[in-house]
Amino acid sequence: MAEFTLELNDDQKQVRDWLHGFAADVIRPAASEWDEREETPWPVIQEAAKVGIYSLDFYAQQFFDPTGLGIPMAMEELFWGDAGIALSIVGTGLAAVGVLANGTEEQIGTWIPQMYGDADDVKVAAFCSSEPDAGSDVASMRTRAVYDQAKDEWVLNGTKTWATNGGIANVHVVVAVVDPELGSKGHASFIVPPDTPGLSQGQKFKKHGIRASHTAEVVLEDVRIPGHCLLGGKEKLDQRLARARERATSGGERVKNAAMATFEASRPAVGAMAVGTARAAYEVALDYAKTRTQFGRPIIDNQGIAFQLADMRTQIDAARLLVWRASWMATTGKPFTSAEGSMSKLYASETAKKVTAQAVQILGGNGFTREYPVERMHRDAAIYTIFEGTSEIQRLVIARTLSGMPIR
Repeated sequence: MAEFTLELNDDQKQVRDWLHGFAADVIRPAASEWDEREETPWPVIQEAAKVGIYSLDFYAQQFFDPTGLGIPMAMEELFWGDAGIALSIVGTGLAAVGVLANGTEEQIGTWIPQMYGDADDVKVAAFCSSEPDAGSDVASMRTRAVYDQAKDEWVLNGTKTWATNGGIANVHVVVAVVDPELGSKGHASFIVPPDTPGLSQGQKFKKHGIRASHTAEVVLEDVRIPGHCLLGGKEKLDQRLARARERATSGGERVKNAAMATFEASRPAVGAMAVGTARAAYEVALDYAKTRTQFGRPIIDNQGIAFQLADMRTQIDAARLLVWRASWMATTGKPFTSAEGSMSKLYASETAKKVTAQAVQILGGNGFTREYPVERMHRDAAIYTIFEGTSEIQRLVIARTLSGMPIR
């Protein structure tokens, strides 16, 4: 088991510097254009694929880093470049995590490579969980999966929303209800292969921030998929459902649903994304405060500005520490007995919103214009307290974990 450390080793430092260089040289120069276009930045994704950043091998290396710091380090550097473009580069990872968390070895080996494609033919994947009437309330999910035993096929019907890469993905991972009576415990995850009839893109959302990342509805109309596309297999699902039915009225051991297994694994990574955006805004504000003069001196000479920057840096470092702790715990198999994963996501996302707002304020009128990147960073930061569990949901998870009570 790797000991917890705050010092990156030489290999990790090389990867960090490589990612930072790509973010500075490729992502940042393209950030404003793709934010304005509100389109998937395919050329940037392809550049990332060419150098090996957008690839199964790269994410596998970071995911299996024994210290747990590979993924958060990578997320922070890419999102330091730009949140919208970075999310387009890493968005496939959520679907891949869904397969890793719930799939068999054969499914992992079959489907994850198809999610990425290769440098000459880049592909993306989508994880589809939220619905128009079921975001944080996963128990209200309506998308149904019905097993056709005669054909060994699953039939999916429903509408998913807020899906990153939804409709344009090569592979969709869809969470659906297989036993409505079990609530969230009656869910399962399914692979929808490329070009499957019945799957279509619904509304594409025009967003406040992360506008270079494609977000849309996914409509499923009598989508038939082979039995082997049920993640984990039917035998495992039947066993899990049987246990859930036995415990439904006994108050026994909690059975995780498919969506929550994915979100628990990804929350510290989202926290790292938020740290990257916050750090980027802080650095712009610091440089600006040291060079902008008013009344004959740099504005950082004023305590009102200097103290804000001191608080910003302190909060960023504290957020990173929470993210690194949660990532190390997850990798080394230590349980989140105090909801440390939710803690990291909560604090880092709230920090990103606060720090980017302070950066806009420090730049004054300039910060309110698109001539400076903090305006975009502030818009982008708003998403961190919303997706993959709102701040309110994170607080609920933390409070329930600490108290053992069904707080509502």
